[in-house]
Amino acid sequence: MGYEELLDTAYKNISQNCPVCGDRFEIKKPEGHFEGNKTILTNFLQVASCLRREPDHIAKFLFKQLATPGEISGDRLIFIKKIPSEKICERLRLYADSYVLCSNCKKPDTEIIELNGKKFLKCLACGAKKPVHD
Repeated sequence: MGYEELLDTAYKNISQNCPVCGDRFEIKKPEGHFEGNKTILTNFLQVASCLRREPDHIAKFLFKQLATPGEISGDRLIFIKKIPSEKICERLRLYADSYVLCSNCKKPDTEIIELNGKKFLKCLACGAKKPVHD
């Protein structure tokens, strides 16, 4: 069997659900519940850890996007309003697009840096840099 035939056989045997084949960046699904008029995300610090950003920065973004006050209490995020989980997931995806994923190569290997009083999203994979706003 030649190299090309072996390669074709290998490609046919690879599972389509292979974690290496898919997108390696996943946002942990927020888990929570309602308590009266409040929405409580119980795994907020785990979500922030997946995004590799400061919990305060993510919380500030969510409060602004969802037009509600709130607070971080331990590893929970509390919104002073009932908010459907789909809306929170949508805003977390928007956060990732704005503050985590590189606009050039779409990889999550980025960091927020400050230069001359301005914040930039710097990609560690391709070296791209774009300004970000708070």
